[in-house]
Amino acid sequence: MKFDTPATTNPIDQLKIVGKPVDRVEGVLKTTGTAPYAYERHDAVRNPAYGYVVGAPVAKGRIRSLDLAAARRAPGVITIVTAETAGKLGKGRMNTASLLAGSDIDHYHQALALVVAESFEQARAAAELVRVTCDRAPGKYDLEEARSSAFRPKSITAGAPDSAVGDFTGAFAAAPVQVDATYTTPDQTHAMMEPHATLAAWKGDQLTIWTSTQMVDWNKGEIALTLGIPKEKVRVISPFVGGGFGVKLFLRADALLAALGARAARRPVKVALQRALIANNTTHRPATIQRVRIGATRDGRITAIGHESWSGDLPGGKPDGAVHQTRMLYAGAHRMTATRFAVLDLPEANAMRAPGEATGHMALEVAMDELADKLGMDPVELRVRNDTQVVPDHSPPQSADDPQGRKPEAAENDAKSAGQPFSQRQFVECLRVGADRFGWNRRHARPAQVRDGRWLVGMGVASAYRGAPVTRSAARVRLDARGRVTVETDMTDIGTGSYTIIAQTAAEMMGVPLNSVFVRLGDSTFPVSAGSGGQWGAASATAGVYAACVKLREAVANRLGIDPAKASFSDGEVRAGSRGVPLRQAAAHGELVAEDFIEFGDLAKKAQQSTFGAHFVEVAVDAFTAEIRVRRMLAVCAAGRILNPKSARSQVIGAMTMGVGGAIMEALAVDERHGLFINHDLASYEVPVHADIPRQDVIFLDEVDPMSSPMKAKGVGELGMCGVSAAIANAIHNATGVRVRDYPVTLEKLLAGMPAPA
Repeated sequence: MKFDTPATTNPIDQLKIVGKPVDRVEGVLKTTGTAPYAYERHDAVRNPAYGYVVGAPVAKGRIRSLDLAAARRAPGVITIVTAETAGKLGKGRMNTASLLAGSDIDHYHQALALVVAESFEQARAAAELVRVTCDRAPGKYDLEEARSSAFRPKSITAGAPDSAVGDFTGAFAAAPVQVDATYTTPDQTHAMMEPHATLAAWKGDQLTIWTSTQMVDWNKGEIALTLGIPKEKVRVISPFVGGGFGVKLFLRADALLAALGARAARRPVKVALQRALIANNTTHRPATIQRVRIGATRDGRITAIGHESWSGDLPGGKPDGAVHQTRMLYAGAHRMTATRFAVLDLPEANAMRAPGEATGHMALEVAMDELADKLGMDPVELRVRNDTQVVPDHSPPQSADDPQGRKPEAAENDAKSAGQPFSQRQFVECLRVGADRFGWNRRHARPAQVRDGRWLVGMGVASAYRGAPVTRSAARVRLDARGRVTVETDMTDIGTGSYTIIAQTAAEMMGVPLNSVFVRLGDSTFPVSAGSGGQWGAASATAGVYAACVKLREAVANRLGIDPAKASFSDGEVRAGSRGVPLRQAAAHGELVAEDFIEFGDLAKKAQQSTFGAHFVEVAVDAFTAEIRVRRMLAVCAAGRILNPKSARSQVIGAMTMGVGGAIMEALAVDERHGLFINHDLASYEVPVHADIPRQDVIFLDEVDPMSSPMKAKGVGELGMCGVSAAIANAIHNATGVRVRDYPVTLEKLLAGMPAPA
C-alpha cells in the first residue's frame, strides 16, 4: 500500500477498540515470568553451553599476547574464541568499532575473547585466568580538550550539521536583550533491565539466534555481513525485549560471540554481557558542550537564535544531533545551528532515547528560561509569543496575510520566517493546558521566595519537541475457520506495548474482539517491519498491519461474494446492506492469508510531521543540604491519535522518569587517565528509583494527523523525555536562585549559591 495522500475516513476511525486504554495482551506472561526472553529460552535448545566475555583492559593500544593456557585447562572449558580462531570477520555497517578485537584495541572493554564452558560459573572462573598483555597507546578522552580539533561532520541524524537563515551575527549583536550561555551534558548509559543476551545454535550452515534486539532485520543483515554468510542463512528471534532505549538497535558483541562460540563448540551457546561490561563494551549517549545565543526585543520577540553543539566519538562515528529542536521550536528571522565532531577514544557513542533532542532541550530550554528572567516575562508567555506554524529554519519570508485564521502570534512570526508548514502543531495548547492544570499562576516569578519548612520550593517549565518519522513496514495477517486473526510481523516489543496496539489495530480492522487476535512478533521469518526506534515504531508498524488487513478484508469479501467496497466488518460478521455473514465462514474451507506493506510517499516533504509537548515540574530543595526532591510532574502531549492511552501514558511517565535521572543524577564518570567509564554498573551509575519519583500526570490533547499514516497516529515515547531535565533545572533555579548549566544538577553545584536558611 502506498500512502501518498492524506488519510480519509477508514475503519480505524470507528474507535471501538483502537484508542481504548486496554490492558497489555502479553501482560500475564510478563507478570508471571513466563514471557520467553533471549537468555531464558529453555524451550528452544537442549544442553546449551555458556559463554563469558573477556574485555580489553586498556582503552587504546595493541595486544602483545593473549595467554589462554590456564583458562583452557580450567574445569568445564569447551573452547575459547578469539579473533585469531574465529576466522575472517567483516564489520557491520552500523558498528563503529569491531565487535571482536584483533591485534588493535579500539576502546576499553572491547571484546577480546569468549570463554565457553559447561556452566556459567565455569566460564566465568576460566575467563579470570586469561592473561592479556598490552602496549597502551595515548588517547583522547576529554571532550573539552578535544574541542579545538573538532570538525564539521558530513551529517547528523536526519539532517545537515549546520543551518543558517538571515544574518544571525548581525541580528544578535543588535538585539537589546541577549542570552549567551554554555551548557554541558555528560555521557549517559542506557541502564535497561535486561542485559544484552543471545542464545545461538547452528544446524548445518543455518544459524538461529534468540537475542534481545530492537531491530530484527537490521541484526539479521549485520550478523550475516560480519560472519560472511548469506542473509538467508540467518534467523533472528526476539519476541520479548527487556528494554533497549537505543542500545539494542544494532548488532552487539553478545550475538556475534554467541554465534562464533556455538560454531566452535559445535553446540548451542548462550552469552549475556555482564552488567559491568555493558557501559564500555556497547554504546552510550555522548557528552555535549552546547552554546546557545538568543537575542530578543524588549517585548520578548526572538530576533536571533543560535545553537552550537560539540560531541565526540570514535573515528568514523557520528555526533549528537543536539541542535534539531532549535530548528523547529521557535520563530526568529535570523538563526543558525552548527554541529562539530571531536574524535575521542572512549567507547562508541550512539543512539539513546530521543538522541539529539534529549540533550538539545537540556540547553535550549534553560536558555529560554534565562531569557525570560532577563525580560521579566513569564516563561510560558515567552514561549507562546514565539510560536510559529511553519518550520522556522526555512526561507524566504512571505506576506503576513493569514487566510488560515491561525493564532496572531504564529501568523506574525510566520511572516518573518516562512517555510514548510507543520502537519499539526498544538504547541501553544500544550503550554496553556499545562499551565492551567498545573497551577502555574501560583508560581512566584522571583526565585527563592517559597518555603515549606526547611524546603525551598520552585516550579519550572520546558517545551518538548520530537520529530515523527515514518518508515516502510510490513505484516502478514491470517484468518482461520474459528474466526481467529493472527498477525505476524518482525516488529519488536521493547516494553512499549507493540503487542497490544497491533492487536487493537487488527481487531478494529477485522471487526473481531481483542481476544480473537493473536500477535506474533520478533521473528525474521515474518515480514519486515519498521522495528522499534526513533519514535517511528507505533505509527509505522500499525500502519503496516492496517495495510495487510485491508488486503485480508478484500480476500474475505471476495470469498463471501460481497463487494469489498461495500463490506463492513463488525461483531465477527461481514455485512453489506441487509446481508450479514459470519467472518469465520470465509475461512471455512481453508485459511485465508494476506500480506502487504505500507510505503510512505512524499507527504513528509509537503508538511513537517512532528510531536509537541510541555513539561511542568515542582521541586523542593533542602535549604540546609541542597538535596533535591521532585514533588510534582505534568506532561502535556500533542502526538496524533493515541492508539492506547494506558500504554502511551506508561511510555510518557517512563520517559519523564529518565528525564529526572538526566537532570539530577545520571552521569558516566570518565577516567581520563585510562579512558573508561569508571562507574560502569548499577551500583555506581545512579538512576531514579521509586522513592525519587513523585506523582506524574499526563494529558494527551485530542489530535489526529491524516498526513502521518492511515492510523493518523504518531509516536510518543521519546517526546515524553524531551524537555523534562530542563524543566527540573528551571524549577531548581526558581526554588533557589542558583542557575546550574552543567548537568546533572547535584547538590555540590548548588551549595555555594544557596540562600541563607530562614
